[in-house]
Amino acid sequence: MTRRLLLSYLSLTLLVLLCLEVPFGYVYARGETSRFTGNGQQAAVMLAEVLEEKVERRSVTDVPELVESFARRTGSHVVVVDGEGRLLADSRDAVPAGTDLSAQPDIAAALRNASRARTQRDPALDEAAFFATVPGASGATVRCVVRASFPLTTVTSKVHDAWLVLAAVGLGVLAAVALIALALARWITRPVRALEHATTQLADGTLKDLPATDLGPPELRRLAASFVRTATRLQHLLKAQHAFASEASHQLKTPLTALRLRLENFEPHLDPRARSSLDEAVDEVERLSRMVHGLLALARLENAATTPEAADLDSAVADRAAVWTAFAGEHRVDIVVVGPKIGRVRAIPGALDQIIDNLLSNALRVAPPGTTITLATAWAGGTPATVELHVIDQGPGMTEEQRRRAFDRFWRANDADHEGTGLGLPIVQQLARASGGDVTLRAAVGGGLDAVVRLRTEDVHRTAPPRRPRPAMWAKQAAVPPLPAERPCAASDRQQ
Repeated sequence: MTRRLLLSYLSLTLLVLLCLEVPFGYVYARGETSRFTGNGQQAAVMLAEVLEEKVERRSVTDVPELVESFARRTGSHVVVVDGEGRLLADSRDAVPAGTDLSAQPDIAAALRNASRARTQRDPALDEAAFFATVPGASGATVRCVVRASFPLTTVTSKVHDAWLVLAAVGLGVLAAVALIALALARWITRPVRALEHATTQLADGTLKDLPATDLGPPELRRLAASFVRTATRLQHLLKAQHAFASEASHQLKTPLTALRLRLENFEPHLDPRARSSLDEAVDEVERLSRMVHGLLALARLENAATTPEAADLDSAVADRAAVWTAFAGEHRVDIVVVGPKIGRVRAIPGALDQIIDNLLSNALRVAPPGTTITLATAWAGGTPATVELHVIDQGPGMTEEQRRRAFDRFWRANDADHEGTGLGLPIVQQLARASGGDVTLRAAVGGGLDAVVRLRTEDVHRTAPPRRPRPAMWAKQAAVPPLPAERPCAASDRQQ
């Protein structure tokens, strides 16, 4: 902003200087040229009057001396002819005496008692000159003609010096305006920079430096004061929400656990016909517990201001696939890992494990026995390089409308089972976006759903290798070692 203000001030000043100095320089140049030509014309007329008197008195021998003296005094080149056009004197001896010059246009006009003036190059002077050709006459009788050429070097030099002075003055004014404008622009933008810095801190969740409310123009002072009030109030609300998320996670666990235990304690004392209702009640308590954990997880994600860090995607994929393999085996579902080695990506701490856990949990819910869930990595291209993490199942899939609504909180398809909470995919989306990426749902080739998480690589200057055509179905690359048959609880129980 400072640069733009400075450029605006300088552009306006430059426009004013051009509007003032260019016409002034043009008028000055015209005035000096007019004065020079007028003086030259007058000097030529005076010389013609003197020489006309000499010719009339037959004192032709004095003409060369007078011409030489005039030429030395004025630095000009003078040619004098008699009334018939024959050369009487040439200050530069460029033409022999007695040469008939009456055919030259300016001398011919002067012999008819008409003066001529023009600007052209004089070969004798070897430069541009002002020519003044005037008759020396008494009445209508022309006794001689004087042609004096005055070099334009003097007037040209004066005009150039004037333009240089104007340019120097203009540069000096621009330099002074630049200093004043820089100070003014910095004074104006200092509150804006402070607001920008404070806004960045507030976006990161920790506003440490409040902008000053007594700097800059009155409008910016009022803006800074309003921002301080808004930021203070917003920080208070964020702290209150964060405190609620932290305290509620502890306060809600105990009564839900106690409620489940009390319901299970009823089992020995209930009529066998009521046990089905008891099981349904226990399941609902478990679902409520998962929903509470999911809501608290979302609240923590929205309130936390965590900066993405480098995380090893390959290790996270291998670890989570190993953890989920045993549980998937209970449902007669295979988990395979395919794709190239990716390395480190940008993600908030713990995000990769939670993303994979939630997507695998959703995939296992819909995967029919005897099918395969594919964990695949791929390069997405771009600069900086972007990678894709695919979780592909062979379940019933989703319609386009369902895929659009799948990230809404608490939304579940009409034919979905009742164990889900509708919070798994919103948590995945929140984690992906907090890590600088995103998640989308696609229809998998051959049926099923393809959940695609896009993340950026750690090295922002790295470019992705050329993408190869993706096969119709991901091939199995390596068998995952089985683990003891126990259900993972890292994220599935917390967030689904």
